[in-house]
Amino acid sequence: MKIINIYTDGSSRGNPGPGGFGVILQFGALVKELSQGFRRTTNNRMELLAVIYALENLKTNKYPVHIYSDSKYVIDAISKKWVFGWEKKNFKGKKNADLWLRYLELHPKFELNFIWVKGHDGHPENERCDVLAFNAASNNPQNIDFFFEEEEK
Repeated sequence: MKIINIYTDGSSRGNPGPGGFGVILQFGALVKELSQGFRRTTNNRMELLAVIYALENLKTNKYPVHIYSDSKYVIDAISKKWVFGWEKKNFKGKKNADLWLRYLELHPKFELNFIWVKGHDGHPENERCDVLAFNAASNNPQNIDFFFEEEEK
């Protein structure tokens, strides 16, 4: 059976600070790398945005999707179904509601399986995503994380 593999990582240089994410999309021998940087954001936002951006960039939902991340924040919130409880309570007291709502729009469109990988432990795709995220955060990013910057005011 064919599977789409997604590897993700997020980074911020300071928390908050400049941030970025890195993604690897893999379908058989086809591999695509994606990354973006933002001028001010947080690590958790970048970890979650990496997953969202990856799903938004898939061209099909015909195959199961395995998402590998070193973010316990993202993996636990979804795998342990916390995010669905947060949604029922309108994310009261929870951060990143804008991104979680964006994720929840995508969630039912795919057959998703989330897999936690230990960060900085030699996993080749995770290490590559870390480099992509770090570089995106470190190269004077100009993208604006509007929701975060507005909430910070």
